Order: sequence, then C-alpha cells, then structure tokens
Amino acid sequence: MIFIACNTSQPEELKAGLQEVESPAAPNSSLPYLIHGQDGKLYLSWVEKKMDSNWVVLKYSRLGIEGWSDPEMIAKGNDWFANWADYPMMSVDNEGNKIAHYLAKSDVGTYSYNVNVVIKAKDSANWSRAIIPHTDGTPTEHGFVTMIPNNNSSFTLAWLDGRNTGGGDHSEHGGSNGAMTLRTAIIDLQGIISQEAELDNRVCDCCQTSGVMTGDGPVFVYRDRSVDEVRDMAYVTKKDSIWVEPKLVAMDNWNIAGCPVNGPRMDASDSTIAVAWYTAALSRPKIKVAFKSGDDFEAPIIIDETSPVGRVDISMIDDQTAAVSWLDGGKQSAIKYRIVSRNGSMSPVYVVALTSEERGSGFPQMEYHNNALFFAWTEMGNVDQIRMKKVTLD
Repeated sequence: MIFIACNTSQPEELKAGLQEVESPAAPNSSLPYLIHGQDGKLYLSWVEKKMDSNWVVLKYSRLGIEGWSDPEMIAKGNDWFANWADYPMMSVDNEGNKIAHYLAKSDVGTYSYNVNVVIKAKDSANWSRAIIPHTDGTPTEHGFVTMIPNNNSSFTLAWLDGRNTGGGDHSEHGGSNGAMTLRTAIIDLQGIISQEAELDNRVCDCCQTSGVMTGDGPVFVYRDRSVDEVRDMAYVTKKDSIWVEPKLVAMDNWNIAGCPVNGPRMDASDSTIAVAWYTAALSRPKIKVAFKSGDDFEAPIIIDETSPVGRVDISMIDDQTAAVSWLDGGKQSAIKYRIVSRNGSMSPVYVVALTSEERGSGFPQMEYHNNALFFAWTEMGNVDQIRMKKVTLD
C-alpha cells in the first residue's frame, strides 16, 4: 500500500501518494457525503447556499472515467434545518434507484423539524415529492437519518425521533417519558411507508446513526444512553423479520451528561461488519474500531489516543481490513487516517489535510473506491468550499 508519511508531533501534509481530486461542488458549498454505490460508482452529495438568502440546494454528482458528471439538483428549500452534524445526503441502491433526505421545519420551535425523503427511480427523470417517514405528526425533532437498500428496491430507514420529548431543547430530553428514541420504517419507490417501529426507547440526542445491509438483514449502530448517562455504542439487528433487542458494541462506560455530537460509522464487506467510533471515557479521548462476523463484536482496537476529537469515518477494504479516518485536535487540527487489520495490526497514522475543529468544517468523509481512498471535507474561508483528495492503495 502507498500512504502519506506523517510526523505526528508536527502534522505537516506530505504529497507522496496523495493526489488532489477536483471537486464538482461550486463555491459556497459544504456538508459533503461520499458513497460507493452498489452500481460500482462513486457519488458525492453536498449542499450549496444561495448568497444573501435562506435558500439551500442539495446536489449530487457521479465520478466516471472522464471525471465528475454535471451536478444535479435533488431538492431545495428555504425552511431547511441543515447544520454541521445533521446534514442532507443521498444514497443509491443496487438497482440504480436513488434516495435522499433533508430536514425541514415543522413548527416555530428550534428543534421542530421533520425528515423529508425524496426518491428517484432508475426509470424516472425527476425526483419524487417529499415523503415524511414518521407518522407521529408532533412538532418535535426528527433527524440523524441512515438509509440502506433492501433487496426489493425498497429502503430501510433509521432515525432519531423526538416525539416523546415534547419539543424541548436537548437539555430537557430526560426521564423515561422524555428521551430521544431510535425508530425505523421501510419506504418503497412509490413512497409507501410500512413497518414503522421503535428500536430503542432511550438514545443519545444528537449523535449520527449508521448502518449496513447484510445477508442476514439490516444492522444499525448508534450511541445509546442509559438512565445513568452512560453513552456507549449500541447496535440493533433484524433477523427473520423481527428486530432483536439492542446490544452494546463495546462497554466504554463513557459517563457524560450531554450529547457529544459524535456518532459512529459502520461499513461491511462480505460477512464482516466494522464500526468506528469516538469515546472519551475517563477523560481519555480515543478512536476505536470493532469487527463482527458472528453473533457479537470482537474486542475493540484502539486506533488513536493522542489528541482525537472524533468525527470518524470507516471504509472496508476487504473482509479483514478497514480504513478509519478522524479529526485530530493537536497543535494543528488535521484529518488523519490509518489502515487496521482485524488481527490488530495497523499502518502508521497519515495526514490527509490540515483543517479546523470549528463546527463549520463538518464531518470529513472517506470512501474506498477502485482501489483508492477518497476524502472530502469542507475547507472554511470567506467562501466555504468542498475539497477532495485520494490515495491509491497497492
């Protein structure tokens, strides 16, 4: 493999093996999301803000032999709730059907907004009308969505749901009747919602969810929340059409009174699943990864414990190896990554780019595609801009 060399005491970006990739996003763009579609293509979705207005546009492009396709608008609005951690994105299923989501205000309350899903069938030239997958109708918080494809051209969704919170701010989300929940539903190409269900009745308020489809069914991972404010990674699976009781990925015992806004990321290859996450249990920040191919996750592997601030991503290279990226908060904030094998062996830590820890820099993205790791992130400035790089692996 070819990697970037890195001096961890002074994280200067080195060029060996690292190539600049032209971004299809225009200036004043942010919130990138990378996905390797099951059609074998690499997709990038992002948002662009209209200057001097409240309008936000969600767009996407596909990487081909001759570069990125012309950007296509998915949706736009001036009533969206789009922030650095809970952002619009697009996914693709294995038959070429596309699905995307954004969040739109449902009431005047700060945390009153709905998930809005739009679909573009492979034989359609247009995106569908917006569909709300949750049917509670409450003016509360709904977000942090994960969308994964089923085998019948439908999609399984999971999201954080605030219908039990009464619409208060995050500091008020507590007690057995006031917690954020994790919910799921299936949506087909006609926009029909079915099998809506509650997966966990008490979860962390604003950490991202993640998930994959396996041969045994969907798997979702998220940050749980105990009554004692322990917020560790949990996962839930569906077997034989029944959702199984959630289980912990690992027992970090991170006791924290507020949400860290630092969700997990999951990927899969063949029968192996891998999850990467951030924890600061005992005030010791760490990036961890755990693999699973049987009933339970294996013991976690510590990826970094120098000065990480989280915002992780993970991409499987094969069923024994994964790349993990994160944001480091040392003397100079930097996007870093390393390769880890299931047996615990790891590459050195490599620097992708220097960046900022500010919320506006968002969550850096990483995706494995055509024997290379692609990275995308928001470079902050007078006008924000999405930047991209890649490193080819041998």
